[in-house]
This record gives sequence, C-alpha cells and structure tokens, in this order.
Amino acid sequence: MADLKKKYHTIQQDPFPDTMRLVIGDQELVFAKRTWTIEGEAKGLRYGENPDQPAALYALEAGSLELGGVTFREQGQGLVSALTEEHILQSGKHPGKINLTDVDNGINILQYLGAKPAAVILKHNNPCGAAWSDQGLATALENAFACDRIAAFGGTVVVNRPIDQATATFLSQSYFEVVAAPDYEAGTVDILQGRKNLRILQVPGLANLDFLLQRPYLDIKSLTDGGMVVQFSFRNQITSAEQWEPARAEKDGLIVTARPPSAQEAEDLLFAWAVEAGVTSNSVIFARNGATVAIGTGEQDRVGCVELAIHKAYTKYADGLAFAQSGGSLYQLKSQARTGDQEAAQQLEAIEAQTRREHGGLPGSVMVSDGFFPFRDGVDVALAEGVSAIAQPGGSIRDVEVIQAVNEAEPQVAMVFTGQRSFKH
Repeated sequence: MADLKKKYHTIQQDPFPDTMRLVIGDQELVFAKRTWTIEGEAKGLRYGENPDQPAALYALEAGSLELGGVTFREQGQGLVSALTEEHILQSGKHPGKINLTDVDNGINILQYLGAKPAAVILKHNNPCGAAWSDQGLATALENAFACDRIAAFGGTVVVNRPIDQATATFLSQSYFEVVAAPDYEAGTVDILQGRKNLRILQVPGLANLDFLLQRPYLDIKSLTDGGMVVQFSFRNQITSAEQWEPARAEKDGLIVTARPPSAQEAEDLLFAWAVEAGVTSNSVIFARNGATVAIGTGEQDRVGCVELAIHKAYTKYADGLAFAQSGGSLYQLKSQARTGDQEAAQQLEAIEAQTRREHGGLPGSVMVSDGFFPFRDGVDVALAEGVSAIAQPGGSIRDVEVIQAVNEAEPQVAMVFTGQRSFKH
C-alpha cells in the first residue's frame, strides 16, 4: 500500500518536446510546452489522468486559425495554458492534468455567468454545484457547496471575482484540491495557505471572460486508433433571458404552446443552461434562485438522467439535514443506525420522512435538459417533483406530447426551447 500511495506523489518525467506544431491546410499553429520553476526545479504537469501517464501542457505561441469565415481564439488569450510561476501562488503538490482540466471546465461555465459573482465546484470534469448571487462571491460559493457538499470534497473551486475574506474563510474550512480566481484580496492567500496542499491559482482572465463568447477554439478528440476528430467548440446561443424560444409544436393540425416563464424562472433557466455547457451528456440540471439543486450527468437515456438527478437531490437534501442536525454525513448516520443505535435510527427515519415530504428541495426549481425529450416520461417524472419551468432544445417528433405534459400540470408549468443541443462527450 505504501508503494501505491507513493505513485500519487511521483512526478512523471515527460518525453514531450518543447514545441508542437499543428498544420491545418496552409495555416500553422505553434505551441510551446509550459513548465514552471517550483522549489528550484523545472516542472511540467505532474502526470496525466493517472499517475502512470506522462503528460504535457502546451500554450499557443504563434499563428492563427480561420475556418469557414470564423476566427478562432488566438495567441495572447490564454487562461489555464497561460499560467506562469507568478500565477501559482501555492503549488501544493503542483498541478496534474485533472487539476487543470477541472479549472478549464469551470472557466467554460463561467464565461456565460459574468453578470454576477459566480462560483463553480468541479470534480472529474463535472460540476458538483454552481451558483451566482447578487449578494457576493461568498454567498455564491456557499450556495454552490450546499448543492453537493459530499462530492465537493477534494474538488476544484473556480470563481469569477477576486477572493475576499469571507470567501477565503469558507474555503479554508473544507478540503479542496484547487482554487482558481482572477485575484486575491489582501490577507486572503494567508488564510488559504493554512491548507498546505491546496493549489492556489491566479487566472487574471477570469475577471473578464466576455472575449471568449462566440469565438470558438479547435476542439480535438483523439481516437483509439490514433485518428482524430476535430470540431468547432460549443458556442452557447442563449446568453440572455430574451433569447428563449417559445415552446410551440404542431402535429396533425393540432398546435400547442407552453406557458412562458416568469422573470425569475427565465433567469434561473438562463443560469442552469450556462452550467449545462460544462456537464457530460446526457444530462439535466435542477436549479432554483441562482444555484444548482441537483445535476444528473452521463446517463444513456433521458428519463434515466432525470431520475438520477432526482435521486441525487433527495440524497443531498437528506445529507444537508443530517449535517445540520449532527455535524455528520447522512452515511455516518446510516452506519450508526445499522449498528443498532436507536437514537440514530430514529433521527434517520425522521430525516428521510422530511426529505420525502419536501421532495428533496425540488419544488419550485427549474430544469434544463441538454437534449430534447424523445418521450414525455422525463418531463412527467420532473413534474411529479414540483418543477415550475423547463428549458430544452426542442425538435422531437413528440414535442406536442411533451408540451401537453407541462400544460396539464397543476399549476401549469412553463417551457421554452433553446433551439440548440448542448451535448458534451
């Protein structure tokens, strides 16, 4: 076991060259390998996805790309790949691939949430929780953490405003692997450095991500046989509440339309759709008052991912009750009940009953789906939990049935179309 643990602390000496060139037709992009001098030693990525995978980080150094009349992101617009020693305020065990790709996906989400202080907590390249708030960054982070404090353990926190005292204090009270922010107010780094292994990153571009909007990067997927699929990166077309498309469909002469969302519902849908850009598909997100309530990721069927998100909502809601009452997790309480602790068993029974009564905190939430609903079953399952509004791409041959589902709900539930799918594989 000691040797196994040592692997996670071992730095891989990567064999990758200092320069990488990518030639696309008559255009060339030149990338330079990123290394940092840490503790007097030049270090690149700690390792790749696993400790036995050497890896390297490259930053665009020269060249530009234009395809189909669209100009791609250019040199000088780097974020994660632009990190230098001065931006690594504390290296901890110094970053590996997973640390940086989690930060990157946080940036991917936050590029659409610049209107308010916002925070995203990520684990394994999916958000555990996200929130934005007019009340400031600390409130946003606390609300994001409340979505799934269990999954947030050892996660990556990415925010779009400078870390203030309240935010730093909150961060210092839990275990995180990475925190990335545009800046840090005086004294906050000292608070965070109480966590010796925390990687503290300053990414100045997080203060102004608007330049990313509608300007793609070249998204490359390598295949098992060594081939590659290249694509334009996803560009979110819904960046304001006014851009929702009315949910309307026609079949056999029957035209149905859905109730439009209220102003609060439209804003919550906008927030959730922004977060959806960073979630592995098939996925749905429940959100309320500018914070995620539950995130269902990576399911093979649409109704299944709704059910998964509901299950997570119930579980995390019950855990929140358990933590508030006893300072321990739901799973600790279950373990105590299994060993014959009658007080714990009674407390667990009461918590589970309250969770069922309150539908895991889902009533009044909105739901977004990254793909259309092929059947109304996924919508019906969500309606049973009390959602008030739904956003989805539209375009299913059963859109009429899906809209009828929200129209039949009591009270009537709103629905809008995005007009685009948001799959992320």
